[in-house]
Amino acid sequence: MLLLMLAAVAAVGRAQPVCSQRKVRTGKVFTSEPLARGDQLFHASTTTYVIRNFCKSNVVLYLGKKVFLSKDNFESSLPPLIIPKSMLVGVASVTSAFFASGTVLLLVVNEKIYSYNYLTNVWSKPAGISSPVSHISGDSCCFNNQFCTELSNSLFAYFRGGQLPWTPIYFSDNGGFSFQHLARERVDRFNGTLGGIFYFHSMSQVGVLEVIKDLGMFHYLEHPLNNSAGIPFEYKEPLDVIIKTGHRGFLILWSQLSLLVSPNAGQIIDTVQLWKGRKRLTSDICTNGITIHSIASNMYELALLTEERNLYYGSQGYLGTSLVQLSKMSLQTEDTSISFTDTGMLEILTVVADPQFPSFDFQKCVVNVQTVLMNPSFDIEECNVELLESSMINQMFTIDMNSKLDLSALMIPRPGKTPIPLVMVSNPHSLGFEAHIIEFGNTFDGNYKYKLEIELQQQHHWGIADTNFTASIKRNAISSVTVDIADKTIACVDLKPLSTLISVGCDQTKKILVQNKISACSMGILNPVELQGNYTYTIEKEAYYPINHNAGARDDLLVYYQYKDLGCPRLVYYDKPWKPVVEVWKNGILEEIMNAEYVITEVNGIVTYSYSLTAATANCRSQPQNWSTFQTNLGNVDQMSIWNRENYVSCHEDNKDNPLLWPEAEYQILGGRTDNRVIFGQRNGIYTFLLSVVDPYYSYCSLDTMFSVYVYGALPMAMFPPVLSITLLVMTALLSTWLAYAIPKELNTERGQRFKNSCSWLFQSCWGACSCDWVSGGLQRRLRSRRVSDQPSRTPSGQRDQTDRLSEASKHTGASMKDL
Repeated sequence: MLLLMLAAVAAVGRAQPVCSQRKVRTGKVFTSEPLARGDQLFHASTTTYVIRNFCKSNVVLYLGKKVFLSKDNFESSLPPLIIPKSMLVGVASVTSAFFASGTVLLLVVNEKIYSYNYLTNVWSKPAGISSPVSHISGDSCCFNNQFCTELSNSLFAYFRGGQLPWTPIYFSDNGGFSFQHLARERVDRFNGTLGGIFYFHSMSQVGVLEVIKDLGMFHYLEHPLNNSAGIPFEYKEPLDVIIKTGHRGFLILWSQLSLLVSPNAGQIIDTVQLWKGRKRLTSDICTNGITIHSIASNMYELALLTEERNLYYGSQGYLGTSLVQLSKMSLQTEDTSISFTDTGMLEILTVVADPQFPSFDFQKCVVNVQTVLMNPSFDIEECNVELLESSMINQMFTIDMNSKLDLSALMIPRPGKTPIPLVMVSNPHSLGFEAHIIEFGNTFDGNYKYKLEIELQQQHHWGIADTNFTASIKRNAISSVTVDIADKTIACVDLKPLSTLISVGCDQTKKILVQNKISACSMGILNPVELQGNYTYTIEKEAYYPINHNAGARDDLLVYYQYKDLGCPRLVYYDKPWKPVVEVWKNGILEEIMNAEYVITEVNGIVTYSYSLTAATANCRSQPQNWSTFQTNLGNVDQMSIWNRENYVSCHEDNKDNPLLWPEAEYQILGGRTDNRVIFGQRNGIYTFLLSVVDPYYSYCSLDTMFSVYVYGALPMAMFPPVLSITLLVMTALLSTWLAYAIPKELNTERGQRFKNSCSWLFQSCWGACSCDWVSGGLQRRLRSRRVSDQPSRTPSGQRDQTDRLSEASKHTGASMKDL
């Protein structure tokens, strides 16, 4: 008798409604406008489905007998969504929908893709689709950065059931504005029918669902999974594939009669368990004879509404997915759908027609799952954890090459319980970790606190995984990190797992600068005030080659100095081998002095510098790359962008395609394992360089910077070659020495005497010509005036008379010489 009473009480408790209903009816006081002209969209399936914009939670799409798009979470009456007649859709049957970036909704209507901007109410057709498609797939990322935008813009469009590899597959990298054909070579190895193709960003993979003879199997196109496949599973009818939000790798594959899940992007496919209290009823809920009418999921939860009007709820985890029956609903399921508005908050939405107005009303019923499960009639084991928290949730972290990241989480178990923490990464091929748990004090009631410490870095750097398991270190990737409780019960509704997104790629906060401790301004050579005032300098035509021209320069080049970007030039002595000191900064903090390989080029084309090493002295095993190589291969492409980490090949590795043929060739790479340096030629002036890091194993970023140097100390260029000048000097010295010896000896001979007499006669003839009156008189007057002007007061009168008499005598002497 007691057992019967308990059973009756339990039945009454279970029959109680799990939520209270309310009706949304707005905007019907005045006569409403008629519906727009066009075709009313409807869902091709008999099921109903609600799609939420993961990045804008109030934007919701309802797919059923009619299609509704709400921008306020169905808090107002709405007309059905209508596609204009100008789109020429024919039968307006919707088979797939996806919220793209921004305010764009993509719909597959009658085997064609249409784009609808719900903010501007504009319809359009993306370019590039030339054959029928049935589905569109993608995954949203809501963080505001370039990497996340690229993920959201990656889409596939395909025809489910098409024969591989001939069925057309399209991809888009701009959010669905246009599509391109996927190369058939990528799917040539498949010969079944196409169940779907997806971007699995959680593993940085492209997954292809191939179906052969009622068996489905996921294949992957990127290394290291390109030669492996997932576990086969039963595929007797077409299955819709839901990529759950959060990039954790969770999938849901469902139809009205089938329900499968995967915790790792299709590598393992599992069934969904059904529990009642603390007892598992079945390992596959589909064997319980259910027909699914609507399905709802968020990052961690799963719910079903069946044609039998049963409502199921459960959590989806790495160790399994379990459901319990919450209630048997009393409402009609035909126009009813379910969706999660928040963790543990399940909304039941029913479309209600209004015979007097074209707009439809909505009946809403919100289920607080945590409150429902606390009912003793469910006999569910209480949650074994009181607290699980961390500051890492709802964030995106970046791990650049050769970097590490430390995360932590706090866990407080329920007294008397010993929960098992679980740390998982969605992409172990790229991201590895170590986790430690330590005791971290006590709570006020004496309960223990535990701290979980997680150290993350690229799997390649841990050195413990097989090379066939790790992804290429040159390729950036993405992975999620999730902290959960392995043995938590279904009652832990509000205790959701801690999850964050890790980008193994370029750290946008990282930049490089060239150290400038001694500048031309600090040494007084240049004035910073003048440099900021439209300072110009000239490059001689002999010192540079015009950019993108093979011929030499015809004129000098006038250059404006960009002080705002370059600052004061670094000071370098022309004849001293020099290498820039490159600093790495992150978030405004100096992180290290860079030792990676990099190249420099003078942006104005100056060529009066060289390098200290050759291919041989740099110990190259293959021919090194240089700027000439890229200019030859790429013609007139801007030389500042053609040599980078994507196309750099080290000469320190054997390369059969590029053997070392010219060991004396200049080695133009700086940094890394060599001590190569720059040697400036005999030219003073300003050089402006672009420095680019080409080492593919240093950072995923394209690190580059501009800097300037001022070269000083070079003497002017000689008019003649040094060898010629030295030769002439030596010959002159030898000739002078010989003449000093030969001339005195030659003068003692008869021929020497005749030479002396000739010179004497020549001298006397010259003197006679110069002793004419006007020359002699002018000379005497000049001498006299100089003596008089120099000492006018110091010449005694007697001495003046004597001087006059000497002058008269000289005149007579001159006259006598003239007579002779």
